[in-house]
Amino acid sequence: MLIIIFKLLGSLALLMFGMKSMSEALQKMAGPQLRHVLGAMTTNRFTGMFTGMFITAAVQSSTATTLMTVSFVNAGLLTLLQAISVILGANIGTTVTAWIMSLGFSFNIGDFAYFAFFAGIILIYMKSRRIVGDFLFGIAFIFLGISTLKTTGANIVTGEYAEAVKLFFSNFNAPTLWNSLLFLIIGSVLTLCVQSSAAIMAITMTLCSTGVLSIDQGIMLVLGENIGTTITANIVALTANVQARRAAFAHMSINVLGVIWVLILLKPFFKMVCNIAGFSSDIQPSDPHFPQKASMTLAAFHSAFNITNVLLLIWFVPYLERLVCCVIKPKKSDSNEDEDFRLKFISGGILSTAELSILEARKEINNYADRTNKMFQLVRDLLETTDDKAFNTLFTRIEKYEGISDRMEIEIANYLNQVLDGHLSNETKAKIRAMLREGTEIESIGDSCYNLARSLQHRRHAKAKFTEAQLDHIHQMFELTNTALDHMQRVLITGSLKDALISSNIELEINNYRADLKNQNFDDVGEGLYDYQVGVFYLDIINECEKLGDYVMNVIEARTGTKKKNAT
Repeated sequence: MLIIIFKLLGSLALLMFGMKSMSEALQKMAGPQLRHVLGAMTTNRFTGMFTGMFITAAVQSSTATTLMTVSFVNAGLLTLLQAISVILGANIGTTVTAWIMSLGFSFNIGDFAYFAFFAGIILIYMKSRRIVGDFLFGIAFIFLGISTLKTTGANIVTGEYAEAVKLFFSNFNAPTLWNSLLFLIIGSVLTLCVQSSAAIMAITMTLCSTGVLSIDQGIMLVLGENIGTTITANIVALTANVQARRAAFAHMSINVLGVIWVLILLKPFFKMVCNIAGFSSDIQPSDPHFPQKASMTLAAFHSAFNITNVLLLIWFVPYLERLVCCVIKPKKSDSNEDEDFRLKFISGGILSTAELSILEARKEINNYADRTNKMFQLVRDLLETTDDKAFNTLFTRIEKYEGISDRMEIEIANYLNQVLDGHLSNETKAKIRAMLREGTEIESIGDSCYNLARSLQHRRHAKAKFTEAQLDHIHQMFELTNTALDHMQRVLITGSLKDALISSNIELEINNYRADLKNQNFDDVGEGLYDYQVGVFYLDIINECEKLGDYVMNVIEARTGTKKKNAT
């Protein structure tokens, strides 16, 4: 019995690992294209549906498509309306998996696994074709897992434990409402635990094709799998923004609504599917065609349910959007996120491809730079503040921003380091290292902003006052620094070398202006226009702005891969 249990668990592990390997390999082969397709082919609900359908059929994972969709909504690349149509299409695309599995019960699909292993290992050692080899290995593991699962299931039915197994399941074979709901719940819970509807579908087909489980209860497991598979995206979306949480909840709502209507019309709907698949209750498990008929009926029911559900709900997409917007309300942190630490675009865990993970990290770095720019605006406000209470309140906000800046750098760096642990090309690794440098330099900009605020605070505590000329010079330096920060944000978004050249000229202007003010300061102190201590506070601010400009250029250099022409 122990050997049989481990065979079942091992075959499920092979199946799940094969699905994961094949899906990841396909996404690596078409990573950038998937991103562009999802963004470009969702102009209306119907193109969005077909996009989701074809992508899911290609990558063999509705979870992967849904997670991609949720992440794009989180990054602002897709609207909620577009995401719902893509998710509807993904529900149709995922039915292809069930048909692949049903083939395994029609003939010995395991024989093809060994050819796939052989071809795959050759391609893996041909480094230029490694991803294709990974894909073939994934296919081979799927075939081997299905074949082993089928053989082990048949051994259970015909072996020494056959009577005990049949007796156990016979207690639940009565077509009662409670038994049906029990198997619906079991299907949902198992899919949630295993995180793979394909694995539970394989178990369902094995139980039904061997006659251990009635086909009626098998379809209840299939319906439960459709609910359980939606929970993954909802778990991932917990740390995402409100639109991403709504997209994940829309996925669950679509499948739950589908299960509700099909339960109401279950008998006529199932009878129609059986007629199409050629399955009859008169066919006995001893019939040599029974395994093929049972597995095909489950696959046909899965397809018919999802296709019908999509054709019904596609007309109500705008109403689904309103429903999820009413249920998922914005959190307080969503409306005032600048005052609280929360990554905006990076959700929990890395995505299934480096392409998508880099996309989210890029958006997060741009958001990080935007926060730092806002921190500098607070410093400019601090210079103008004369009231003590208002000054202290503003300084406390800057301190809080500085703490947020430090934590954002750590979180983004940890995320990118996780991505680096995967199998990546040299080009992708170079991108990630550049982004790590960007994060470090942006954190240094935050430190400079905090140093400027501290210099203003020290000046206030010393009751030192700047002259009108000094204030004019500081304002001019702040304006140059602000322009540099604005151009940095533009370069981070566009990666434009033209904008990088403009930034380089601005930095050169900052350096020259700093040098002029430094020389003038010595003359002004010597002439007694203000005392030495005021000059120290004044130069601290001017020098810190020049350092900030250097950090800005370091960010731009990391983003564009260029070098500064002028060093100071």
